[in-house]
Amino acid sequence: MKGLVYRGPGKKALEEVPHPRIEQPTDAVVKILRTTICGSDLHILKGDVPTVKPGTVLGHEGVGVIEEVGQAVSAFRKGDHVLISCISSCGRCEYCKRGMYSHCSVAGWMLGHTIHGTQAEYVRIPFADTSLHRIPDGMDEEALVMLSDILPTGFECGVLNGKVQPGSTVAIVGAGPVGLAALLTAQFYSPAEIIMIDLDDNRLEVALTFGATKTVNSGRENAVERVMALTGGIGVDTAIEAVGIPATFVLCQDIVAPGGTIANVGVHGTKADLHLERLWAHNITLTTRLVDTVTTPMLLKTVQSKKLDPQRLITHRFALADILEAYETFEKAAQTRALKVIIG
Repeated sequence: MKGLVYRGPGKKALEEVPHPRIEQPTDAVVKILRTTICGSDLHILKGDVPTVKPGTVLGHEGVGVIEEVGQAVSAFRKGDHVLISCISSCGRCEYCKRGMYSHCSVAGWMLGHTIHGTQAEYVRIPFADTSLHRIPDGMDEEALVMLSDILPTGFECGVLNGKVQPGSTVAIVGAGPVGLAALLTAQFYSPAEIIMIDLDDNRLEVALTFGATKTVNSGRENAVERVMALTGGIGVDTAIEAVGIPATFVLCQDIVAPGGTIANVGVHGTKADLHLERLWAHNITLTTRLVDTVTTPMLLKTVQSKKLDPQRLITHRFALADILEAYETFEKAAQTRALKVIIG
């Protein structure tokens, strides 16, 4: 079968790879119908995630149909349409019992990281009973790819960790797919202001259609001064970092109000400065998190009830045979206006 293989920093190729098979009784093999590319995949290709070994099939998002299940799998059977969680969880260890699936003692972020991922024709899913979600009849499976990772990531790591509340002020630094997912789900809590900060005018325009109340182009204006002007010189209650570079992390420190929260979502590949010489007395909270996908069932219900429309995040579609073109399109988002690309 075909799969997109990581060959080291800056190197990838669509290659013939072995068809996955059941290795443990708790496994399932899923035929991929739709998958996508994540910003984390780009970080891997930059060399920011050295735990990914050359030869690994990338990808940790997707929907598909179960082809085979191990003897211990009880919740699914062949032919079921399923949503694949980006996080695999055993459901039994101490971390899983605390809802911290990303820290599962025997699983966690495996797909496209420590085992072959979803950017292929088939994928093996460990701990299938607790790492897959059944797709209700009639739902848009293409849109549900957004629930594999970016929507729970934006919601859990940004909105929940950021303590967004009714009437609060929120700044989201980075209007990429995860930042926009945080924007969509922040509106569950009716904040008074959601300020989107980015360098890309197209993405800022999209953010306004998604519910942002103000936008700031940090390439053309002083973002700190602009946010302070918009908040009466106070700063924001919640600053969500959704890029993963030192400059945006410092920007969040510069715009957070006393008593506020900085919620880091971005994947950081280099050191970033924390200016405690300024913030030590400001009563701020700083949170970090890898998505646990504990909210995926709830988000699935909001999509089913049409309270949330993840289809809006999809801008481009490609066949698996054209995945290298899909990567080029995603990597050049400023020129292509890409948000999420669907492959399948």
